[in-house]
Parts: sequence; structure tokens; C-alpha cells
Amino acid sequence: MTRLNEASLASVKAEVETPKYDRSRVTTGIVHFGVGGFHRAHMAMALDDLMNQGKAFDWGICGVGLMEFDLKMKNALQEQDCLYTLTLKHPDGRREARVIGSIIEYLFAPDNAEAVIEKMAAPSTKIVSLTITEGGYNFDRVTGEFDVTNPAIASDLVSGATPKTAFGFVVEALRRRHERGIPPFTVLSCDNIQGNGDIAKKMFLAFAELKNASLAAWIDENVMFPNSMVDRITPVTSAEDIAEAEAKLGLHDAWPVVAEPFFQWVIEDHFTLGRPNFDEVGVQFVEDVEPYELMKLRLLNASHQGLTYFGYLSGYRFAHEAVGDPAIANFLLKYMDKEATPTLRPVPGIDLDAYKHMLIERFSNPEVRDTLARLCAESSDRIPKWLVPVIREQLARGGDVTRSAAIVASWARYAEGVDEDGNEIVVVDPLKDQLVPIAKSQRTNPLAFVENESLFGDLAKNETFRTAYLTALHSLFENGAHKTVQSLA
Repeated sequence: MTRLNEASLASVKAEVETPKYDRSRVTTGIVHFGVGGFHRAHMAMALDDLMNQGKAFDWGICGVGLMEFDLKMKNALQEQDCLYTLTLKHPDGRREARVIGSIIEYLFAPDNAEAVIEKMAAPSTKIVSLTITEGGYNFDRVTGEFDVTNPAIASDLVSGATPKTAFGFVVEALRRRHERGIPPFTVLSCDNIQGNGDIAKKMFLAFAELKNASLAAWIDENVMFPNSMVDRITPVTSAEDIAEAEAKLGLHDAWPVVAEPFFQWVIEDHFTLGRPNFDEVGVQFVEDVEPYELMKLRLLNASHQGLTYFGYLSGYRFAHEAVGDPAIANFLLKYMDKEATPTLRPVPGIDLDAYKHMLIERFSNPEVRDTLARLCAESSDRIPKWLVPVIREQLARGGDVTRSAAIVASWARYAEGVDEDGNEIVVVDPLKDQLVPIAKSQRTNPLAFVENESLFGDLAKNETFRTAYLTALHSLFENGAHKTVQSLA
């Protein structure tokens, strides 16, 4: 079948919306590291919305892939002139499909690092944005400091080295801009980390300080790192999604994107060289993003962790199946009401009770088919950032941690790598080789998993947490996941 690209765009079936603008007029204003499904369902979509209104033509996106596994994305996008299909899946089965055109070029850094640096150093680039995952910020889980022991970082710090990490690329581009008298771009993190802009600034400054102290001082004084909160459930593209996109388009799209209809993006309005008018397409600009950020991380993201291990061990494989179980849905609502909500600040314009029930509805969308395997992955980057802060704040205020501790216990049980029927679980985690053996030892040493101070600090020494954790873990061993979650619902 004919491939989706600029030449075939006119052949797209009439039911699918295509860019209403002349893409040849669009120039690069944003360089984005980490072009995946989320970026293409979020920032790229918002820019496409503006361009369809005849605006923001100087804010086109140049995508950048840093890792060898990004070669697949490079091939998919470059062969399609960076066009792709975004399909929103509504709970009632309705599909909204459109072709997005706001990404206008894609650079694969291992092929041409110099081209990536010069693209960022160009005066036309005003924002460098990031979706490099929680683990991409290279900070120690216990100290929160920049990890200088990372071999890739050590390589980038060698004088004259060709960069391999986002830190190396961004700092070198800023050095060139400084040297050439070009004002710096804004660094905009779109990752699920509390204070993502603050974290990005701290980590990039730490790298720059090691590379060039005077440059670090200039970055500190001149570069903006706004915090942002991003939200849209975007599952991994399946073979069925590719086939469905092909049927919708009448063309072949090698890597379409699917997402839920819900979209939220809250950004602190601090930009060095201006920004697109995202507020005209549903984005909120605020002075302080933290209340929205905490709401999302501690209610949505932590609840995903609450449903995924219990759900998987109970025999479910999709998020909507797990949340369709009243025991799991009630467990999540109790976690949100009794443990997460007390740690939140007031969120202007948000009805928290309605928001929490809306989360259950979003998780229950049967059309999205978000897999529990996706939600179970990378837990060592997620639990410490999303759930452990809830536990710590609740302990400090004398609050309840019963369900939070049970979520940690469900992760520990899942990390054994064997389900309740004796079948292998494929654990996907950067610390898999360390965590699976520890989890397997907890039958004789029940505290083994949470005694890992790199993830949990001193939580295992806290009597309140320890009691709740051991109670849940014992029930998981003796009664199984479903009876355990029922008892906590």
C-alpha cells in the first residue's frame, strides 16, 4: 500500500482531517529530544492546532533521537516527511483520526551530532523541549544530585568529545550561542517529574559546571527552565492500531499514535525568546504549576501504580479491565481520598472530587486498551517520584499510609517475576538485575525490598510504614492479590 507522505497526502480519505496549511511555510522554532507517542499526541498536536488556524508557522518542530533504538522512529518519520496519524479513542467507540504536520524534520544524533548541535545553536530555535523519561535526568535517587558516575556523562565531559547525551548536546549548543552573541533558548521539560523544570535546570547546570564553570554561570543567569504538567494517556502503538490507521487513511502509516480524548498541559509562563500561543488551544499558563503537578503525579500517576501490580497479579492485562473490578476501583478512590489528597495544595479552578472520579472514568476507557505491562514498566523511576513522597508526607503528618504501603508491597510481589499461577512475568526496569533477586529473597526476609535505600531511603525503619507494608505483603503471599485489594477497598 502507498505510504503516507507529503506526495500522497491528497489521497487521504475525506473522513480524516489533514493539515490545512502549507507545510513548506513552516520553519523550525522548537528542537525536541525524545519523539515518542506522548510528544506526538501532546505538543506536536497543540502546534498542529495552531497551524491549522494559520498561526505559529515559525514554531515547527525538529525531532531528535539520541539512542540507537530511536533509529526506528527516524526511519518511520523520515520516510513519511514527518507526517503521522493521531487517533483519539473515545469510550463509546468513536474514533477521531487526523494527520499531524507540525514536525517538519527529524535528526538522528548518532548519524550527525554536528547537525543536531547547529540546529539548536541557530537563532531561529527558541525552545528545546524534552520527553526523555524520568530516568533521563541522571540524578541519584537518594541524594537528588547529578550522577557523575554515569559512563555516558563521563564520556561527554571529556574535552572535545562528540556528545551522546541530552546534557552534552544542549550545553554545547548553548556554548555556541553564547560565543556567537545569540540569546539562549528556553529548555522546556515535558516529563512526569515533580518540578521538572527545576530538576532540568539543576541537572543541566551541574553538567555545565563540570564542563565550563563560566558557561554554567551564564546559563544560570540567562536560560529559562519553566515547570510544566502534562497529561494525556498515550498507550504503546499496537499492530491493530497500525492496521486501523491504514484502513482509516487508505495509506500506510508505519508508526501512528493513539491517545485518549483528555488533554491537559499547564506551564509556567517563563520563556527566554517567546513561545507559541498555546493558550489559544487549551493550554493553561500559570505562575506556579506545582499544585497542578502534585495533583496529577499523586492522583493519576500514583494511582496507575496502584492499579497495575494488583491488576496484573489478579489476572488482568489491560487498565480498563483492572479498573472495571469494583475492588480495584474502590481501592484507588480510597488511596486518593485518604492518602494522596491530604498531601496536595489547593488547585485553582479544579474540583478535586470530580477530578478523582474522572480519573476512574479515564482509566476505564475500553477503547484505549492501555496495557498493564506498560504501566508496570520502569517502576524504579516511577514509584520513588510519584508515591514515596506521598508516604513521607503522610508519615510526617501522622496520616494513613495503609494503601500506599500496599502499592509498594504489590510492586515487590510483582518484581519476583512470577505470577500467582507460576507463570513468568517479564519485568521491564532499568534496575531489573538488582531488584528481581532482592524480591525473590523476601519470602525469608520480608523487608528486603524496602530496605533498598537507593529507592526508599529509611522508610523500612519507620514502624508505621513497616507494619502496613508487612501486613500487605503477607496478605499477598497468603491470600493473593485480589483478596488483598478487596480487603483494602
